[in-house]
Amino acid sequence: MTMFGLESTVVEPLVRSIAGDQLDAKAMEDRFARATWSGIAEPGDRVAGRLISAIGAGAALTAIADKWDAKRLRAAMPAEPATLAELEAGIARWQPRVSPATAVLALRQAARYKVRLLIPGDPSWPTGFVDLEDFGPIALWLRGNESTLATSEQSIALVGARAATGYGEHITMEASAGLVDRGYTIVSGAAYGIDGMAHRAALASSGQTIAFMAGGVDRFYPSGHDALLGRIVDAGAVVSELPCGSPPTKWRFLQRNRLIAAASLATIVLEAGWRSGSLNTAGHAAAIGRPLGAVPGPVTSAASAGCHRLIREFDATLVTSAEEMAELAPLQPAAATLAIASYSPDTVRVLDAMSTRSPRAAVEIASRSGLSVDSVRAVLGSLQLEDVAKEGERGWTKRG
Repeated sequence: MTMFGLESTVVEPLVRSIAGDQLDAKAMEDRFARATWSGIAEPGDRVAGRLISAIGAGAALTAIADKWDAKRLRAAMPAEPATLAELEAGIARWQPRVSPATAVLALRQAARYKVRLLIPGDPSWPTGFVDLEDFGPIALWLRGNESTLATSEQSIALVGARAATGYGEHITMEASAGLVDRGYTIVSGAAYGIDGMAHRAALASSGQTIAFMAGGVDRFYPSGHDALLGRIVDAGAVVSELPCGSPPTKWRFLQRNRLIAAASLATIVLEAGWRSGSLNTAGHAAAIGRPLGAVPGPVTSAASAGCHRLIREFDATLVTSAEEMAELAPLQPAAATLAIASYSPDTVRVLDAMSTRSPRAAVEIASRSGLSVDSVRAVLGSLQLEDVAKEGERGWTKRG
């Protein structure tokens, strides 16, 4: 059996190394085809998405490799609204990239870096991608922990300027740590400035964080964030829709932003200039109906002009704290919210000072809540009896 002109003895071991051993022949073909298509079509290629949706990734790859013309492709996908002109333009884009050798090289590089290949329908595939429709990713290449990507259903995206000010970085640090304490995963793009601080603060708070890349996950970008991205691989997930070996380009950064917006429950812009690239992420979030927040800054600061623009012109919600950001995409059901509202003021303050992930000693909780240590210990005892808090070797955590 051959795939894309390659013997199965060459393809199968590579696909199994990045997608698991429990694959039948049909699943093997689909994974290989999607992996190959991720290097043929640019991110966000709607026509490629429609073609694959209509006839399947394997059949679509065979059609392009066999040089079908637009009329034949159109006849094979009667239910999909792709015009002959769109298909002709698509074929012109795809044909120069049809290369079995390139596909094999990407798979070998992925296996070398222990990268996982994910496709729609996998348990950890972000459910929010369904809102991208035909603009969604064909496949995802993941370096790190699949379990972290699976937490995207409880994530918030924190994005902003690369040239961040001290004010912007401080707000980002507080927001990321506060959201992690409330059970959120932090999603961002690993760029300098706001993105990097969002990831660092999440890791420092023992939280989950996901970095979406604009190039292959085998080559970290920016290079100055090699150490940070290495830490994210260890404790979180570094993800791209492009195969290993793919360089980041301006277009790919812009398309990467749609994944950040779609994977998250809400997007927060913490600091951005008038023409900042993070406004592109905000635009994607608004386009697919995700809540959008923006942090205000000094009216004299050009670094916050984009945030003010979002609030004034694009109906972004003004947010100033992790608590207000969490209100855009609450994790707790209404019943749980009512239960918290019924607690005494001291209990509410203790719960606010606790984390679902990071154990904290009673002394630290007292410092955060502004209560005495004795008062905190009394409240913690009651919460433990109610199974709302638990004590471990390193301190107290609250149940999610």
